Amino acid sequence: MELSDEIVINAPKDQVYAALNDPAILQQCIPGCEELIKHSDTELEAKVVLKIGPVKAKFSGDVVLDKSGAPDAFSLVGKGSGGAAGYAKGGADVTLTADGDKTILRYEAKADTGGKIAQLGSRLIQSTAKKLSAKFFASFAEIVGEGEDAQPVA
Repeated sequence: MELSDEIVINAPKDQVYAALNDPAILQQCIPGCEELIKHSDTELEAKVVLKIGPVKAKFSGDVVLDKSGAPDAFSLVGKGSGGAAGYAKGGADVTLTADGDKTILRYEAKADTGGKIAQLGSRLIQSTAKKLSAKFFASFAEIVGEGEDAQPVA
């Protein structure tokens, strides 16, 4: 399954990049995220509860970041297990482009599922993934954009 999108965030690129590396902000934005632990600058651990169709599962997973292109771009790969519900693994490439005092965030993501979740059908999984990513980025843009509005302009 592949997903891609572009969103304009009402904040400068350095602020958007910093927020993408802030576990507290990410935890607020990730749908169903119960816990997000930063083990290092490039390693995170997450616990997320998701409902996909009739299957509700708690996933535990690890995410590894590649920041070699930072702050303009970075990649991430992750895998998570939902026990009897199955597993999900995938990655994403993210680019940030300054547009005046706003930032254009583009991402391309690929994911693979197995187990009970994979049996639900690719259409259901794809539509759920699109909905979850849209929720994440809408929350992220709102939180980061609000932070910008609250700061004094020099």
